[in-house]
Amino acid sequence: MPNWVEHVVWWQVYPLGFVGAETEAIDTVEHRIGRIGDWLDYLLELGCNGLSLGPVFASETHGYDTVDHFRIDGRLGDDADIDALIAAAHGKGVKILFDGVFNHVGREHEKFRQALADGPESEAGGWFRWRGDEPVAFEGHDLLVTLNHDNPAVAEYVASVMNHWLDRGIDGWRLDAAYAVPPQFWASVVHAVRAKHPDVWFVGEMIHGDYAQYVNVSGLDSITQYELWKATWSAIEDANFFELAHAIERGNDLLDTFVPATFVGNHDVTRVASTITDERHVPHAVALLFFLAGVPSVYYGDEQGFRGVKEERVGGDDAVRPEFPAGPDDLAPYGAETFRTHQELIGIRRRHPWLHRTPSQVSNLSNTAVTLSSSHEGATLTLTLNLGDDPVSSPGGDVAGHSWAVHEG
Repeated sequence: MPNWVEHVVWWQVYPLGFVGAETEAIDTVEHRIGRIGDWLDYLLELGCNGLSLGPVFASETHGYDTVDHFRIDGRLGDDADIDALIAAAHGKGVKILFDGVFNHVGREHEKFRQALADGPESEAGGWFRWRGDEPVAFEGHDLLVTLNHDNPAVAEYVASVMNHWLDRGIDGWRLDAAYAVPPQFWASVVHAVRAKHPDVWFVGEMIHGDYAQYVNVSGLDSITQYELWKATWSAIEDANFFELAHAIERGNDLLDTFVPATFVGNHDVTRVASTITDERHVPHAVALLFFLAGVPSVYYGDEQGFRGVKEERVGGDDAVRPEFPAGPDDLAPYGAETFRTHQELIGIRRRHPWLHRTPSQVSNLSNTAVTLSSSHEGATLTLTLNLGDDPVSSPGGDVAGHSWAVHEG
């Protein structure tokens, strides 16, 4: 894994939502992605130094139905706009992560339109998976057609896309729906891309499965830590820190193989401030994000206490993918305290970068309280979380009810 990843904290943005773009593709170009660049100073003030962008490529609707991996979505802008954003970010020391959707494409992708015209047995047809004469849809979504990852031409295409945008200046790739792709496919692509861009970082989206084994076979640097995400919010919401302790112990074992990508919110899940109903306990989740080993990311708006519930329906993601205002001065004032909490905890992470891959040990465990400790070269940091009404003891003294505390000793 490249050295820079140890120090990166991502601010994740869903671009189409952030800029208030239309829900379907347009025939013109709207130069909107520069609005994200207007928030780079805010990103840095928060304590982040990485900008993780959701889909920016031409698509039919939500961005994950890509129709052209080499073209910026017209609802966001054009090549000049994305080049300007990358340059502005790098000028401020901010890394850029692109979202690569390489498990499937939209039905209007040129190769798929050719495959429909020429048939499943054609050269173009060989790029896709078929069930008889019908293309295989990704997880039942008819608008998303699954690529044939056994075809070397598909691997060559994906590598060419990655190298194209790395040549343009991005620093890494999030691989959407990596869990649906054979790990051997990524191994061939990663090898080809690293030969040209040795400092690239690859993180695969996995919701379930054997994370360590997938990394070993695929050659990816990291995997999204959904197991820890779930344990974080449900342990807090259900007052069951035993669930969290179990997930932490399992996560510690992963560190022998890779450092996971950690988060408490993203574009696909209900906001943490809506999941944890007692608002006094939302900072507990943030504290875990920046104390536990991993490559952490903050989903835009979480640092302001945004709320939003994901629903299983058409448009059910809209509430968690909102438009942002023109600038920080237009944010509502009630998010300021949550913002300061994020700053404080990211500051702790910055002062102790070794937390990146240091296992945490669990002690003083009960349903409503837990102490975590991490040690490195004689330094020990502890985090105590208390969901209960009564104070609990910690290495730094008593922690009041419904509070958290970090102690260095």
